[in-house]
Amino acid sequence: MYDSRKKILVTGGAGFLGSHLCDRLLEQGHEVLCVDNLFTGTKRNIEHLNGHPRFDFLRHDVTLPLFVEIDEIYNLACPASPVHYQHDPVQTTKTSVHGAINILGLAKRLKCRVLQASTSEVYGDPAIHPQTEEYWGNVNPIGPRSCYDEGKRCAETLFFDYQRQHSLQIKVARIFNTYGPRMHHADGRVVSNFIVQALTGESITLYGDGRQTRSFCYVDDLVDGLIRLMNSDPVVTGPINLGNPVEFTMSELAEKVLSITRSSSRPVFHSLPLDDPKQRQPDISKARSVLGWEPRIALDEGLTRTVDYFRDRVTELRGEP
Repeated sequence: MYDSRKKILVTGGAGFLGSHLCDRLLEQGHEVLCVDNLFTGTKRNIEHLNGHPRFDFLRHDVTLPLFVEIDEIYNLACPASPVHYQHDPVQTTKTSVHGAINILGLAKRLKCRVLQASTSEVYGDPAIHPQTEEYWGNVNPIGPRSCYDEGKRCAETLFFDYQRQHSLQIKVARIFNTYGPRMHHADGRVVSNFIVQALTGESITLYGDGRQTRSFCYVDDLVDGLIRLMNSDPVVTGPINLGNPVEFTMSELAEKVLSITRSSSRPVFHSLPLDDPKQRQPDISKARSVLGWEPRIALDEGLTRTVDYFRDRVTELRGEP
């Protein structure tokens, strides 16, 4: 194992997904440099790694150049929930675009492989279903979600231009809805929203008629997909969809959460937000054939694990002993 040890940079490494990726890379025997400006990431997510001999944390904003010596880069830096990325939309776009330029420049100097954590949001409110990697998307370039959607689309452009122009080894993953422990309790994402609302006895917030769909991938499965993509043959650049192809309506998700939490909360319906996608489901045929990857953790099992995490988190937030 130690003969193949690498020093790996994970930007956004103190976030929900990034912290789980750091854990897995350390388990594999690598050295990990976690970089995060802690806008949405938290030290709480990585506090269990304090003192680990192969883990370092650097507080830094990727919109500024970064000078480090590493062997591989996972670029996960960017707020990923509407509540957070719409809080400062200009900074969100800068994080995706300037951040990509800085990380790609670093990879070019070091001649190292670099993976971009892109998103299913590049498909916008899709006109085809399910979404394949060949679909170019249906994105509003001037709407309230554009800072994230178009920022990520531009980042993909930069990655492929660096590959064509500088022969850089790139990997691009389009990540669909991911959930699990360490999600921010107030990030506005549907899984964390429903669980926190159910555990605190609040009404479950549903938008539209509750029949819009999403496909939910447990974080452990997603991390496995990212690592498989990073370690795949150099000719495999992506973009590759990573997500769970099993589709659920928002009403079905709410029912599952209420059942697992045994909550007496009731759904309350609100108007659908502007540009909110009606359907979201990945076609993962490419991930299956090229990476030998598909999700293994069913939604009921993943939700149970996530509810257990949030039970403790809600108790902490209430200040209960």
